[in-house]
Amino acid sequence: MRLAIVGTGAVGASVAELAAEYGHTVTALADSRSAVTDAAGIDVESALARKRDEGRVGSGDPEDALNGAYDCLVEATPTTLGDARPAYDHVRAAFERDRDVVLANKGPVAERYADVRALERESEGRLRFEATVGGAMPVLSTIEDCGPAHVTGIRGVLNGTANFVLSRMAVEGLDYEHVLAEAQDLGVAEADPSFDVEGTDAALKCVIVANVLARGEREYTLADADVEGIVDVSSNALRLASGDGRTVRLIGEVVDGSVRVAPRTVPTNSPLAVSGTENVVQIGTTDAGRLNVSGRGTGGPETASAVLADVRRLESTARD
Repeated sequence: MRLAIVGTGAVGASVAELAAEYGHTVTALADSRSAVTDAAGIDVESALARKRDEGRVGSGDPEDALNGAYDCLVEATPTTLGDARPAYDHVRAAFERDRDVVLANKGPVAERYADVRALERESEGRLRFEATVGGAMPVLSTIEDCGPAHVTGIRGVLNGTANFVLSRMAVEGLDYEHVLAEAQDLGVAEADPSFDVEGTDAALKCVIVANVLARGEREYTLADADVEGIVDVSSNALRLASGDGRTVRLIGEVVDGSVRVAPRTVPTNSPLAVSGTENVVQIGTTDAGRLNVSGRGTGGPETASAVLADVRRLESTARD
């Protein structure tokens, strides 16, 4: 497939770098200031080198990428809340041209799910968004394979930064601020970690799952989620939990139409007691019991692998 990639952060850059290995051609690459396009395929290495050296991938306008020659748009710009722009506008532009869309950006399917699905229905293009929930973990494709009507809910650890902080606090007996600073030094946490430690990122992932499970009967947004982060979790609380053979993890849940994210105690031998930046999701089903999916929930190459898996699914599935 010919790919137009919008966004050159860790995920977008990794998709561009790996695309050829998966049999695809990158015909457009755009950041917030510029774009480079070539219907025969751009020089990805040169474009990313220019980004590092000059702060831009090319000399064209970002809109050139959306208007160029491509089969599938990969939307990998930073997630925004509310109106989910500019990602929503990028999705609309691709669908108006009957192109397929693969999202790494959570915003459009967490905040404007009904709008995006309406755009898809009016287009010959198709939408996929595996990478928006759990990075490399095949959460949404597992739900799709089971059939959303046969999934009773999900529960899991869905943010690597929060999990790193909690697991380090538990093992070392250190306080939250100390471990957060360590996570920032290691690059596990952002300079502004609020999106992760306040539970917003995990909640967005749960909202996306809720939208999939609702099958159009209702729409969920972040406003529908009950969210509590890890900022107020103390090392003392972790010590007390340890004395009972338990630990604390930031758990996201989609059960009985409700979306919740909060620190919960879980047994130390539970599949939910993953350590470091590992993520895990338990998928409840009516016929197959509980399925556990675990793995790296973040990272450029890891998330790019989920994006490219979606591209492969689109390529192997005939259009309706």
